[in-house]
This record gives sequence, structure tokens and C-alpha cells, in this order.
Amino acid sequence: MRNTTLPLRALIIIALLMSLSLLNCNNTRSSSKAPAPLEEQLQSNPQENVVNLTMETTYGNIELELWPDIAPKTVQNFIDLSAEGFYNGLYFHRVIPDFMIQGGCPNTRDDDRSNDGSGSPGYQFEDECYDDGEPITGVVNDEDTAMLVWNEYIIPYMQTNQTPQAEIFEIVKEVQSTQSGDPIMGKTVEWYQNRTGIDKPLSQKILKAQVLYSYLCMANSGPNTNGSQFFIVTAKDGTPWLDGKHTVFGRVASGMDVVHKIENLPRDPRDNPNKENQAFINNIKVQE
Repeated sequence: MRNTTLPLRALIIIALLMSLSLLNCNNTRSSSKAPAPLEEQLQSNPQENVVNLTMETTYGNIELELWPDIAPKTVQNFIDLSAEGFYNGLYFHRVIPDFMIQGGCPNTRDDDRSNDGSGSPGYQFEDECYDDGEPITGVVNDEDTAMLVWNEYIIPYMQTNQTPQAEIFEIVKEVQSTQSGDPIMGKTVEWYQNRTGIDKPLSQKILKAQVLYSYLCMANSGPNTNGSQFFIVTAKDGTPWLDGKHTVFGRVASGMDVVHKIENLPRDPRDNPNKENQAFINNIKVQE
């Protein structure tokens, strides 16, 4: 019996985590403080360290404005790759009208269109979507704090413990049953830190920037998987479902007419522009 109980328990935990991923997604926005549109933020608190670049494409130039105060590592990565010519000769491999255009995949240099979108510069780095708010301590008494405890303490603990403590495991099952954070409430943040062995401070996450029209954002394959791929938003109402999932690091200062030309190129079923229509990046250079 001992040999079968552990795998079964592990399978139960995995099933709970998978079913609760929907709960986690549904509460992402409620656990984040959404800011005003970034234009308003920049007007009230102008960025001092704006970096201007020119992206030369086969359909015309796109002037970019990068925001190192919001996403310093992302901006520096984009500048470094541009300076070394990494983007030269790549094409926009995914274009969807009223959504976005995506480029920066090094696999677009070869003749195999099936691998477009899966390439990277050979490394990954973390997202820069949020700032930490004030530390949270004491009793967990609201849904937002409960979901922060869930994401920062319970989920990591369950993912690394095949035989979790009974108290934590019961809370997980109750959360799964109720599809809410109510079972997490009533105990203190410190209690969860002690039980899980995760002592990092808990703080509310404050969204730095929404994913709005004309904004330049990092493409990724999940949290903290940034590399070289990026996209420019063409949806006039923005893409609120992507808020907090993709790092915003700049915007198109001028040249959205070029972006819209690329957005509407004839494309295949994978949204890759047809070979005769491809929009290549010839060069990206910092403006002096």
C-alpha cells in the first residue's frame, strides 16, 4: 500500500493544481492594482530616460520610444540586440488584424517557416510587469490577499512537496471545492510562511502598465521567458487580457501607418505573412 499511496496522493495534488489554475487566472486582475492608461501616467510623471530608436522595415520606418524607468532590463536587452544587429534580416512572423504584429524570432532567417516563433537569443530573463506595493502582514481577511497567499506560498509549496502538511492540503481541497479564496482567510500571513517554509515578504502587486494600442511589449511562452521576440499592439481598445502577462517597455512614437500595413498583410493559417509579402526588419538604431 505504501508504494501506491504516494503516487496517488501526488496525482491528486497535480489534479488540484491543474483545476485551480482557472481560479488563479480568474483572479489575476482582482489581485493587481490596475493603473490609469500609461499616457496619463506619463503626462503626470514624465519619463526622464526615454530612449528613441528607428526601426527600418521593408514597408517603411517605425519610430520607437522606449521606457527604461518602467522596464530597465527589457529596454537594455532590446537596445543591446539592436546594436549587435540581431534583428537585421528578421521578418514579422505573426500578424493578426486588430490585435498585434510580432517579430524578433531568429528562426525567421532560415527557410523553414514551421519553426517561426520558437527561436530565442539563447537566454531568458524575467518579466517587469509589476512593482511591489506595501508589505502585507497579519490576518488574511480579503480575497485579494488570499489569492496572493495562494500564488506566493501555497502553489510553490504544493509544487515542491509530494506529501504536504495535512492543514495545507485541506485548505487546498476546500479552495478547489469552493473555487474561491475563502478557505485561505482567517489565518495570518505569518502562519502560511511558517507552514510552507517560504519566508519571503508578501506585498500587493501594482501593475506598471496596461497593454494598450501602439505599445511595444515582450512576447513570451509563459512567465519569465523573455528573450528577443516582441509585439506591437494594433487593437484600438488595447488587450486587457494580456495585462500583467507581457512586459510593456515602450510605444510607437510615429509610424503606426506602417504597423497597420504589416498588420494587414496576406497570411497563411498560422498568421505568418505569405513569403511574397514578408515585412523584414532591415535595421534598428538608436537615434542620436
